[in-house]
Amino acid sequence: MKTTVSVSALALFAATGAIAQDLPQAESQWFTDGQSAVQAMIDRQPNTNTAKNIIVLVADGNGVGTNYITRLFDGQQKGMLGEENVLPYETPDWSSALIKTYNINAQTPDSAPTAGAMNTGVKQRFNLINLGGDAIHDDCSTVDGNELTTFGEIVTGMDKSVGFVSTARVTHATPAAVYSKTANRNWEDSVPEECDGIQTDIATQLIDQMEAGMIDFAMGGGRRHFVPEGVETDEGGSGRRADGVNLIDRATGLGAQYAWNTETFNALTNDSPVLALFNDSHMEYEADRADDDEPSLADMTKKAIEFLSQNENGYYLEIEAGRVDHANHAGNAARVVRDGVAYAEAVAMADELTDDEDTLIIVTADHEHALALNGYCGRGSDIMGLCYDVAQRGDKHSDDLVLGSDGKPFTIVGYLNGAGSVLVEQEDGTYAAPEGRPEITQDDATDLDYVQQALVPKSSESHSGEDVAVYAKGPWAHLFDSTLEQNVIFHVMHHAVTAK
Repeated sequence: MKTTVSVSALALFAATGAIAQDLPQAESQWFTDGQSAVQAMIDRQPNTNTAKNIIVLVADGNGVGTNYITRLFDGQQKGMLGEENVLPYETPDWSSALIKTYNINAQTPDSAPTAGAMNTGVKQRFNLINLGGDAIHDDCSTVDGNELTTFGEIVTGMDKSVGFVSTARVTHATPAAVYSKTANRNWEDSVPEECDGIQTDIATQLIDQMEAGMIDFAMGGGRRHFVPEGVETDEGGSGRRADGVNLIDRATGLGAQYAWNTETFNALTNDSPVLALFNDSHMEYEADRADDDEPSLADMTKKAIEFLSQNENGYYLEIEAGRVDHANHAGNAARVVRDGVAYAEAVAMADELTDDEDTLIIVTADHEHALALNGYCGRGSDIMGLCYDVAQRGDKHSDDLVLGSDGKPFTIVGYLNGAGSVLVEQEDGTYAAPEGRPEITQDDATDLDYVQQALVPKSSESHSGEDVAVYAKGPWAHLFDSTLEQNVIFHVMHHAVTAK
């Protein structure tokens, strides 16, 4: 009987906000913030306008766990405990869902087919870009008849402009999915001899698409793949193209502007297509970027939107924070979160420069990594550092470290595999930890170059098959709900630009 009365009382309290204020917890900020969050969602109305513009921001490798450590790091840099921090895309005016990232033939996905799924509407095979399910990796004879139509090609037919920005090489998997079709994502500057006449390398495809009028704006790294072998690049490196073709010269001969550092970046105008290559390989990590040599991701986002916005018919823009992924592969969480914060700043920039009434902004990732989060840690423990115990009083952690059964402290962030493995190769080629797990201090753990401890030894940490999140605002953003296949992102974009 008592349970029935309690349930009835709760039903009465739930019936009206005024009655709810009589609850003993009603003065708690947690309670009032919760009410405000619900009200914000109630007030949110579906936007069913036709989208003039589509912006997709992909933080490569930024699954739910990676996003979590970025959130805490960003908050702690702002003087918060960290857990209460809200990234620009985590507010109630953004719709959200979980995204399943597997490939046709892979439980743990690769960036090429995941990006391809978002750009074509169908899942693809591991290491392929924008080819159907009958295509085979490394077999260019299976390209013909399996080429898929990309979202960029579709909106070009609607007289919209198309561009992309990446902190990775512009020929790398995620940006390449905007414009290329290949049986091997690694054919960035050449293809096997037997592929001649069947498909070209990815860099050549980019310039071909610029010449065809499909790509209007391309910005990132990867200069070496556009310059012949033996030819010096802008910063003293060397090109890698065996065919002797200088694709930068070809692009400028077609009327494109070319930039390679911040000075030439700042000199770009809105008068002609843009090819910008700021590094021979990937652009620098945010932690290592000097203001005078490479623009930030937010700077590039601003430049791209200003350029593409000239088209009165609208545009499609993909923006990639590619180096979140690379730092995860290195097991170096300190660089992961700094590139993650730079990504959040790019999202804020895109949101600031656009109108929710006509621009659909999608924030997502292609996959997660084999990242692990240790516990039980008290609030405010430095997310880059060691796990401190939960305090009995107050909100902040105690001064006592949480220890493993081996009597040693551990970092909050770790990896299940990678270069930081506690198992060391022995003279006989086997792996062991003869002296147990290495000791770690807070200074060690919070050093920019610290590589997190891992279990399985691997030279490069792997992706994982976990779901990632998608956040969206603007026309038809409310369609992102529940748990969705990754290729559904394309279908929301397509509906948004064609809805009447």
